Amino acid sequence: MGNSPLAGSQTSTPSKIDPNQIPRPMPGSSIIIFETRQGNQANIPPPSSSDFIVKDTGNCSPRLMRCTLNQVPCTGDLLETSCMPLALMVQPLSLPHPSEEPIHVVDLGESGPLRCSRCKGYINPFMRFVDQGRRFICNLCGYTDETPRDYFCNLGPDGRRRDADERPELCRGTVEFVATKEYMVRDPMPAAFFFLVDVSMNSIQTGATAAACSAIGQAIADLPEGPRTMVGIATFDSAIHFYNLKRALQQPMMLIVPDIQDVYTPLHTDIIVPVAECRQHLEQLLESIPTMFEENKVADSAFGAAIKAAFLALKPTGGKLLVFQSVLPSAGLGSLSLREAEGRTNISAGEKEAHKLLQPADNTLKTMAIEFAEYQVCVDVFITTQTFIDLSSISVVPRTTGGQVYYYYPFSALSDTAKLYNDLRWNISRPQGFEAVMRVRCSQGIQVQEYSGNFCKRIPTDIDLPGIDCDKTIMVTFKHDDKFQEGLECAFQCALLYTTVYGQRRIRVSNLSLPCTSVLSNLFRSADLDTQFACFLKQAASGIPTRSLSQVREQIMNLCISILHCYRKFCATVSSAGQLILPEALKLLPLYTLALTKGIGLRNDGRLDDRAYWVSHAGALSVPLAVPMVYPRMIPIHDLNLKEEDGSVLLSTLPLSSEHLNDEGIYLLENGEDCLIYVGNMVNPDVLQQIFGYTSVNGVSTQFVLEQFNNDLSKKLNNVINEIRRQRSSYLRMRLCRKGDPSGMLFLSNMVEDKNPGGLSYVEFLVHVHRQIQAKMA
Repeated sequence: MGNSPLAGSQTSTPSKIDPNQIPRPMPGSSIIIFETRQGNQANIPPPSSSDFIVKDTGNCSPRLMRCTLNQVPCTGDLLETSCMPLALMVQPLSLPHPSEEPIHVVDLGESGPLRCSRCKGYINPFMRFVDQGRRFICNLCGYTDETPRDYFCNLGPDGRRRDADERPELCRGTVEFVATKEYMVRDPMPAAFFFLVDVSMNSIQTGATAAACSAIGQAIADLPEGPRTMVGIATFDSAIHFYNLKRALQQPMMLIVPDIQDVYTPLHTDIIVPVAECRQHLEQLLESIPTMFEENKVADSAFGAAIKAAFLALKPTGGKLLVFQSVLPSAGLGSLSLREAEGRTNISAGEKEAHKLLQPADNTLKTMAIEFAEYQVCVDVFITTQTFIDLSSISVVPRTTGGQVYYYYPFSALSDTAKLYNDLRWNISRPQGFEAVMRVRCSQGIQVQEYSGNFCKRIPTDIDLPGIDCDKTIMVTFKHDDKFQEGLECAFQCALLYTTVYGQRRIRVSNLSLPCTSVLSNLFRSADLDTQFACFLKQAASGIPTRSLSQVREQIMNLCISILHCYRKFCATVSSAGQLILPEALKLLPLYTLALTKGIGLRNDGRLDDRAYWVSHAGALSVPLAVPMVYPRMIPIHDLNLKEEDGSVLLSTLPLSSEHLNDEGIYLLENGEDCLIYVGNMVNPDVLQQIFGYTSVNGVSTQFVLEQFNNDLSKKLNNVINEIRRQRSSYLRMRLCRKGDPSGMLFLSNMVEDKNPGGLSYVEFLVHVHRQIQAKMA
């Protein structure tokens, strides 16, 4: 069992932690080839941050499903003793590596996929055929079924069906079944995209309306091709303006809906039309909207009424509603008040009721969102604002409908227009599905306790996803209701029924079968750090709107300490009281826990909307993005050495401590969303000229667009940023941070290993953890 002892001294003073020995993230390695199973045993997946290519040999790819523990405890008591969670992170449409084999599509004709007649689990590599192949035993519930005549095959001498390796559903962890009519409430609907643009005075004046129209105009080229793709557009301030895009008209015709309490939609038929028929009208309209409203003096925004009216237009088909919003919704249905002013801009930790401002102001938008989900309308909101917008209330709509929030604060037409376009383009072109229902089944002995993510839930066993895409993750937690036998395996199966953008109804089935153990040290050896931390992060995010920040921080720290105490008490081989012993697999858990407590979500200062966005973003975040969200990558760009023998970019990273910054250096910090570039105050002017085109950093705006100049350093930096954008599937927002001004303080606030007003240094935190463990041992 791997131990990481940190204090070399044998004394009982727990303060002698050697700063050079403390665990830190390792830089990325070369590409790993990962087989999901070998010799009929599950392999432990590589870290989610590593570069790996999956070979599906029975278990699904860890990109699709990762478990917090790669061995399942035989009893609930053992799980409780470990203090670790048993949870799956499910990313059902996750992007594969370009070198991976595509997921097989299996069409079993009118009979559809073979299923267990008791638990309804789908056929998979772990169902066992017996009686010469005439019957099969479900690996989920243990029931024995008759094999249908048209699915029968003889067994070989090894007990497997002779055709097992020719049938993807019998040898692959993930397959996609073609759904038959019984899986359809109605025929698959066309993919419909409806754009809703804020044209209130503030949105026009900040350039947000023009940026939105420009982004939509460019992105419509990336809509799924084909006659079935539909599109519509409306604008709104204190009234709603629809546009008839019918080809027969000489130009688009505006139709105004002034009633923002009892909302309706005019002329259902011509508001959403096939994109192939209206592309010219749409481009013409998008070019003219900023000019049409340039003198607009209406400051109010009827956000609630506008999304309700757009929903009514989408109601017959379902589809995606993409909303561009710049100001606080202040008029009509679901209007909101300036409650940040009531709660003050910076909420102090002492206010017991502060967390309530992170709950929706009322139930109006939530009630609407549930109706949207019922009719398969997924809402994404692009927040292009420079003021308080009450994201706690607005975000409930995307969260309930399988959508997401994009947040550009403070919005800058100069630096955010490119990100807005790239975010929108990826949103509509990425692998995604509509009208989805998801269920996770598991072996008898455990049961699903809870689902967590962006969805609507109407019955206990299933979650409804009007929209689901390759970036969304759902957390599924489990609890024991019986015991497992040592040596057997526990099975998990995720089934996602959805409609592709091309109108095909599919069932994507992913399977994961893990060994059961009654040995506590096996749980620690098989623990998945990244997945456990993602679980921590999501638990913290769900707790922020219901408890004080200090209570959430304390809960997260106590969870970390309890896990490490259990390991120290029951598994550690070194018995010296003077040593902090960490399990090898979880040695970075204290660092990431400390970083989480110092992040935007949990620190006492900060804007209400920033925290609300953090909560919303964490809710559907994938495992590979969970760690960088709180412990970003810091790269010295004055010292870029790219190793590109195999075409990959290997980046050297630094610990997040100000002692690793020097005044002659330039550093890049990225968390998957934002990219901060910190410039010391003694950087060589030639280096500044090569990167920024100026010999002094004072010539560069803090919100800037990175250019590529004709020199090696500039080209390398652009290559690095493009590689990070590829890894994160996100167009990073660039900000310049200068030493000595407020932008520099923003950068330094990410140095989570330093002692600061928000908490202990990393070394101090390890000492604190050690003392807490010793107190529990006493």
